[in-house]
Amino acid sequence: MNPYVLSLLISALGLGTALTFSSSHWLLAWMGLEVNTLAIIPLMTQKHSPRSVEAAAKYFLTQAAAAATIMFASATNAWLTGTWDILHLSHPFCATVAFMALALKLGLAPVHFWLPEVIQGVTLTTGLILSTWQKLAPFALILQVAPSVHHALVVSVGLASTFIGGWGGINQTQVRKLLAYSSVAHLGWMIIISQFSSSLSLLALSLYIVMTTSAFLTMKAGAASSLNTLAVSWSKTPTLIALASLTLLSLAGLPPLSGFMPKWLILQEMTKQGLPVLATLAALSALLSLFFYLRISYAMALTVSPNTVGASLSWRSSGNHSTLLLASSTVMALGLLPLTPAFLSLYSLG
Repeated sequence: MNPYVLSLLISALGLGTALTFSSSHWLLAWMGLEVNTLAIIPLMTQKHSPRSVEAAAKYFLTQAAAAATIMFASATNAWLTGTWDILHLSHPFCATVAFMALALKLGLAPVHFWLPEVIQGVTLTTGLILSTWQKLAPFALILQVAPSVHHALVVSVGLASTFIGGWGGINQTQVRKLLAYSSVAHLGWMIIISQFSSSLSLLALSLYIVMTTSAFLTMKAGAASSLNTLAVSWSKTPTLIALASLTLLSLAGLPPLSGFMPKWLILQEMTKQGLPVLATLAALSALLSLFFYLRISYAMALTVSPNTVGASLSWRSSGNHSTLLLASSTVMALGLLPLTPAFLSLYSLG
């Protein structure tokens, strides 16, 4: 792709997210979401193939349907209440419709089916953008809408996402689909706690972005597409693969890694709110995700590939990857747990 076109598209991604962040009017927020959608589609098809075109078409249709539903909900609310303000989405029907449309944009269960298929059809770099940056604008809106939605609906969507994200990844062998279901599960944790503590949701989102960035960049450095190809990764870069295994366990939420922090604080907050049953179910759902993270770690670090020609040749090819972002994100994904008090102060959670 032409560097000038690529710079324009990346700038449009930033502009769309910034426009949504700074908007208090539904129309401007909707415009920001649309700019984001239109900017990512050419990036999805820059490596032209039938699979990438199919993924771009699915993504466009899904995002267009969600955007139309958001516009319908906001226009109906403006007709009923006389205001387009995002924080004044007071009518229950409009709030529910807008919440489900934003859930569709994010890929929350039960409207998550497009996310694994789309991420499977694009490159790992584009999949990283879809899993991180493209979540920011809808998540900012959903945090503002969630207090107006019935408590049971928000909790049900969040809990369903954690369980379906875990169940969906158990039987997968494709790395990108595994990371997509990981995204569904982590977003479920953020949505569950959004009605009780939006600051805690933002903390969970921040750490999720760091850990997912490290995981995607590691898979890209190892040219991994499935669990079978991960078997030769140890021969290529043993140090990176050892750290990648720890990064996946951090995504699973195991102590003493960084991923334990948001799960620990979310379970603690739910217990404080008098919801021990919900906290128990959320903790049990994390075991499902832990299973497929352990599968990937086992395939990467504890298996030895057969001595075939393909396996022998692959490790000899030297990759030309930028390691600064990978190194910094991996360090943060593994070592931020001791800084929990600082994060509590930063996000005003103490």
